[in-house]
Amino acid sequence: MADGRFVRNDADKRRHQPFSLGASFRCAFDGLCYAARTQRNMRIHLAFTAGVLLVGAALGIPLPSWPPLLLSIGLVLAAECVNTALESLTDQVSPQYSDLARRAKDSAAAAVMVSALIAVAVGACVFVPVVLGLVTTHG
Repeated sequence: MADGRFVRNDADKRRHQPFSLGASFRCAFDGLCYAARTQRNMRIHLAFTAGVLLVGAALGIPLPSWPPLLLSIGLVLAAECVNTALESLTDQVSPQYSDLARRAKDSAAAAVMVSALIAVAVGACVFVPVVLGLVTTHG
């Protein structure tokens, strides 16, 4: 709509039915659930997320180290959601094999890989000093 509110489907568009903020959040949650349900790599990222959060809490990661960890986790999960969206859209518009479709999917997957590698580097910068500190004080 011209006033900046969103509509979800053709029936809503014909009725000029606005898309509520609550509906927007439900759709976003549905998208996250779809990615988790259908994408093996998203489930892997979520498992690593749970592991990082649990181990970080158990090790007593200092408070200033949490924002970079959480931002890195968010970047990976967001990239995986965008990758899922791009793959779905690509499959819709190009159901037959297309080299351009493959390149689009591969590029989106590369974005996930880059974000995951950065997250691993951030995790190493946060966890290695804490683990080394525990080893030297208990070793």
